[in-house]
Amino acid sequence: MAAVTYVQPDGTARTCVNFEGMTVMHLAVGNFVDGIDALCGGVRQCGTCHVYLDPAWTDRVGPPSADERDMLEALDGVEVRATSRLACQIHLSEQLDGLVVEIPQSQPGV
Repeated sequence: MAAVTYVQPDGTARTCVNFEGMTVMHLAVGNFVDGIDALCGGVRQCGTCHVYLDPAWTDRVGPPSADERDMLEALDGVEVRATSRLACQIHLSEQLDGLVVEIPQSQPGV
């Protein structure tokens, strides 16, 4: 099992727990976490599950794939940072127990 803490733009935090194999996006949607819209359902096509990794977790989570990086670079109207990731592309495991992600002020197209 892995716990993920979602930090809202106003600083409030909510921790959710899941079973391995679920993505950070699916965990958020299943727990009604505000700010994770996931309009494409997790197929890396919309960017509405964009999050910022807590810098302490970037090495453990790993870099985005080339396709994910392309999607992040195509996002319009949102701040993309070096720690930006698509939550649908982060598969949870025990190694990511305690992961902290920040939800952006807004998602693209929403």
